[in-house]
Amino acid sequence: MFRSHGLVGIFLIAVCLVGCGPTTFVVGISPGDQKMMATVVEPAQTRTRDRVAVIDVSGMILNARIPGLLSEGENPVNMFHEQLRHAAKDKYVKAIVLRLNTPGGAVAASDMMYRDLLDFKETTGKPVVVVMMDVAASGGYYLACAGDTIVAYPSTVTASIGVIFQTVSLQPALSSIGIQTEAITSGPNKDAGSPLSTLTDGHRAVYQQMVDTFYADFTGIVRAARPNISDEDFKEVTDGRVVTGRRAYEVGLVDELGDLDDGFAKAKELAGLTDASLIRYHRPLSYVGSPYASSGERQPQANSTQVNLLQLNMPGSFGESASSSFYYVWLPGVR
Repeated sequence: MFRSHGLVGIFLIAVCLVGCGPTTFVVGISPGDQKMMATVVEPAQTRTRDRVAVIDVSGMILNARIPGLLSEGENPVNMFHEQLRHAAKDKYVKAIVLRLNTPGGAVAASDMMYRDLLDFKETTGKPVVVVMMDVAASGGYYLACAGDTIVAYPSTVTASIGVIFQTVSLQPALSSIGIQTEAITSGPNKDAGSPLSTLTDGHRAVYQQMVDTFYADFTGIVRAARPNISDEDFKEVTDGRVVTGRRAYEVGLVDELGDLDDGFAKAKELAGLTDASLIRYHRPLSYVGSPYASSGERQPQANSTQVNLLQLNMPGSFGESASSSFYYVWLPGVR
């Protein structure tokens, strides 16, 4: 009897969650084998077995699992590495289209993925064409610098080349209601950045030095990847601002204006192919109906990153760690 009531309860919860929309709800039947699968989303025009693989980087770039609605979520760094590994092993995959739709993320995670992509190119010799979608800013652009060619839509939001370390202090608010905090530390900088203290000039100097170092690393990578940008334009586009894909093309941050089809064509050209199938990597039960489908998600996640010029809805894991991490990220509307 208890088990029957329990099943009815689960069913009622499912009905409340899915509402009236066309949603797929899976309870307890997810396959145990979650190995990456490949699905053809654009078949070749001939009988060739050659392939070009689309690899997605969407949402915040973090070296942490980002949970979603009724799902454990994925670690973006792990997901990226796993897809590259499959593309490296598949002898029929001749090139990669790296599709970016991200405002960036953590400094270290962005660098991990950048290095992973460089290693893939070095060990396989397979070309990588980057296609920027809605947003490919900050850490997203950092990653793009590892590609062979960058294609952007005219309306893409990109650049935001810079570093941010955000702190929050609760001390003034606590003091106003009579709450005093005190930390016993081993050194003058141990509690720097704590929300229960305020930054001293010494604290700021420590963090500013780190921000300057990360910024120098970022601009060095951009300069190495884009040596033909004039000094004047380089100074402009590395001051932290975002620019459109059209402006990025004008100054040399991207190579071409186009779309996903153009990226696919460029990948075939660089690989010396006249024809190829376009494939997508994804987990079992993921619906991948076209090249534009998102990989790695069974259904839209409630706290996934959504970016436009008016707002940025951040995943919970960013909010939980933003006060203690350095980021290559574009944060419109967040103060």
